[in-house]
Amino acid sequence: MTLAPAPLGGSRWHTFPEHGTLTARRFATTAEPLLQGVIDAGALGPADLPVLDEQIHATLALGTRETALPLTPGPDSPRATRELAVQARAIGREIAAWSTAALRRLLTDPVPLPAGPLVVRSHCYGHLLTPAAADLLLRHRGGPVTMQLYNEWLHQMVLLRDALLPFTNWQDVPVLIGPTGLRHTEDGRDTFLTELLVRQIRHSGIVAHARRTLTGTAGPAGYGFDHDGGTVLPAVLDSPPATAPRYLLTWRPDPAVRHTATYLPDPADYDAAPRTPLDQLPPHTPATAPRTLTGRVTAGPVHDGVRTARIAVTHDGTTAHADLGQALRGHRFAHRRTPGPTGTAPRPVAAWDLLRAPQLVQAGDTGGTVDTTGLDGLTVLALLGRSYPHAVVLRPDGLTLGATGRSR
Repeated sequence: MTLAPAPLGGSRWHTFPEHGTLTARRFATTAEPLLQGVIDAGALGPADLPVLDEQIHATLALGTRETALPLTPGPDSPRATRELAVQARAIGREIAAWSTAALRRLLTDPVPLPAGPLVVRSHCYGHLLTPAAADLLLRHRGGPVTMQLYNEWLHQMVLLRDALLPFTNWQDVPVLIGPTGLRHTEDGRDTFLTELLVRQIRHSGIVAHARRTLTGTAGPAGYGFDHDGGTVLPAVLDSPPATAPRYLLTWRPDPAVRHTATYLPDPADYDAAPRTPLDQLPPHTPATAPRTLTGRVTAGPVHDGVRTARIAVTHDGTTAHADLGQALRGHRFAHRRTPGPTGTAPRPVAAWDLLRAPQLVQAGDTGGTVDTTGLDGLTVLALLGRSYPHAVVLRPDGLTLGATGRSR
């Protein structure tokens, strides 16, 4: 026999599952009783909505006095920082818009609180209030009860925004919810934001944060992971490599996935891997080179919670492979600017010959170019995975190897 959940009211402000997942929109909706408690405790009306609207926008924005994320990237900031800042702005604006709509609706269609008015003890997390919000919630018609209800709601929205920063399709992500909403993510959030704000965040740090958002647990440092119901891998797998994000991830639902496993690159240390000099590849013969190539991702078996994956490219009955982790490294490290003059024309290299090289291909003094016209995105990634990631330039129509300074 399943017991009915306790009614809302008193100290119970949500109907979250004991252990389950919710999308961002569903989580925000399920947290609305806190807003109802704020309205009731403070006797708020339509004239107060602009004050609370300004507050949530200021908290979730970047660069404001009240921001909960003091991230102010410039054009010279690390690429990962800039990508995450764009995410923070976009997600914050959307959550703030949901909140404004919810407040307006709750004034005329309140959430029933059958167990009585909400009284929630919320430990302060230091979110600054605008002067108008402080006056409304603490002095004008508010007080300790109103303030703590609002503090808890505001903090839950901040945790929601920050949990979803790694994901391009953040509205679809099944966020792990606990008995206290998202407060179980606080330690992981602190770790993630410390790396983001204090040092140059690593891709593995972004993946680790995404993993905690979905699973609530840590794991090996990898470039993606499987979890019950889907897979998280870099967004570039679904986008043109020359314009895709380098660091962001995408949640891909897959009902067949019933395990948790981390994707690890092979080799772990590409600098120690043997290399093939580019000048040992066959001369480029455009007349015989394949004009179209298509790649596919194949994942290996899971051993002790980890696995590898490869990009397979087949032509004329022969298949070439590139490790997916190495390909993604190559994508992150590749320059996007046009290469400058080298004094000697780079040597043309056929994409198929580079893919079939026995080891990572490293350009010599003259460098090399690969025409990627007619190749799909996964094949371009495979080329990056077969190229030693030193001075590689990725263009919409090709690759240049060895034409610029050392990659980052």
